[in-house]
Amino acid sequence: MKRIVIKVGSHVLSDENSISQSRIDNLCEFLSDLSSRFEVILVSSGAISAGQAKLDLPRTSVVNKQILSSLGQPYLMEIYSNSLLKHGKMAAQILLTAGDFDSRKITHHAKNVINGLLKNKILPIINENDSTGISEIVYGDNDRLSSAVAYYFDADLLVILSDIDGYYTADPSLDKTATIRSVVTNIDQSELTKNSQTGSKHGTGGITTKLLAADFLMQNGKDMFLASGFDLSVAREFLLNSNQIGGTIFKGKK
Repeated sequence: MKRIVIKVGSHVLSDENSISQSRIDNLCEFLSDLSSRFEVILVSSGAISAGQAKLDLPRTSVVNKQILSSLGQPYLMEIYSNSLLKHGKMAAQILLTAGDFDSRKITHHAKNVINGLLKNKILPIINENDSTGISEIVYGDNDRLSSAVAYYFDADLLVILSDIDGYYTADPSLDKTATIRSVVTNIDQSELTKNSQTGSKHGTGGITTKLLAADFLMQNGKDMFLASGFDLSVAREFLLNSNQIGGTIFKGKK
């Protein structure tokens, strides 16, 4: 395994009306450790939450969310850059939309930049360009964008760090006997059309968007790992020690 994509959701990065500095710092330390072994690309949500830390604008319309995202994106990058600097790492911002991957020319140009950044030991941080593309705002929290990033930019694995710590046998909020599926080789199509609730007002995704991301990668022969973003010990153990102590690995069709 050479190249991995790490995706982190809004709920993981956000406290009430603010960005969690401690979680950003823990994440950046983890990314720094990973970069000593792999080429790492980060797909990060959180621009809207970062914007709301600067401006108390209600998230009552798509336009308001776009305003908050435009305000918050440079602030979010500043937080990441300052935290990564403690580990001697530089970060670069790349804004994409899901529609960009419909163009082979745009995808090719973006991939060239990604490859160049990684060659120069710079961490690419990708987010949805909410000023022109609103799919992440409306539905998805970057889950499906991250699967496209993993596929089109030749990653071997997508790791989603979320408030959802795995794919359960049933909804754990409703069924106390539900357990995490440690390995998944097939996703029932009915699971891909369910409406799922997010963990907080900061997130727009749910388990369904993660399953859609996993299904896309599995159908294209790639793997996805889903684990908690609040406690990075599971992801750390899986990636750095090849030991699965939690979370769910979705195995692609080889």
